[in-house]
Amino acid sequence: FNNSELNSLSSASYFTLPPTGNTMKLAILSLLLGSAAAFAPASQSGAVQKSALHETKADLEILARKLNPLVGFYDPLNLSDGNFWGTSNEATIGFIRHAEIKHGRVAMFAFVGYLAHANGFKFPWAMNMDGTPFPDNTNPPALWDQTSDDAKWQIFSVIGFLEVWSELSTPGNKHYMAGGRPGDFPDFVSGPEGLPHPVPFNFYDPFQLSKNKTAEQKERGLIVEINNGRLAMIGILGFLAAQECPGSVPFLTNLVQPYDGEVMAPFTQNYLGMAAGM
Repeated sequence: FNNSELNSLSSASYFTLPPTGNTMKLAILSLLLGSAAAFAPASQSGAVQKSALHETKADLEILARKLNPLVGFYDPLNLSDGNFWGTSNEATIGFIRHAEIKHGRVAMFAFVGYLAHANGFKFPWAMNMDGTPFPDNTNPPALWDQTSDDAKWQIFSVIGFLEVWSELSTPGNKHYMAGGRPGDFPDFVSGPEGLPHPVPFNFYDPFQLSKNKTAEQKERGLIVEINNGRLAMIGILGFLAAQECPGSVPFLTNLVQPYDGEVMAPFTQNYLGMAAGM
């Protein structure tokens, strides 16, 4: 399918509020299924990329009109004309497109997770090895504060591994700044050029849901993913803003619980400050 139809720098122009009650629980399931479908692979598993992909500002302008015809191409900071780290404009476009796709995916996870916790969904088993159950708190940021540091370190370790793996360049996956596909995640391959053991599922489309989709269906799925990611970024920041500054998001007044902690602090204990003697 057309590699230039993946991403752009224009911003979303609308945001719909999540439903409440039973409708919200149904919305969570819909979002989970929609997000999973959006993670369709950009290439067949194991396929070797034979030609480099280099996109230009003109490609972004075309994609922007498909993503949001009302807003069109919107780049107030002129990032699409940049030349980051002395590379090239094409490499810079690859970087910023990959960054938006990645942030959109993380935001979709965060948005769905926020709705799930706010509605009291939790795993039925114990959270810790000593039998400590998952907290019953329905305030997502406060619930994160109640999570043990050991659990947080495990979460960050997995994130760190995925981040390192996503930056790899392999015969089947070129780096997004060197002609690869922005947003593409390398397959989990084993052997001399991969992991020391086999992995049954890939992180990117583990169940091969898009294997038989047409090029047009894949292209539309990527458009949907970008737009959903933009809305999710607006949505999760809106939730947190409404919690930290009650009244700052009028549509969320009385819908979210206030929070007086630090939403940007991963730990309640300032480990970096302790190391610096603060």
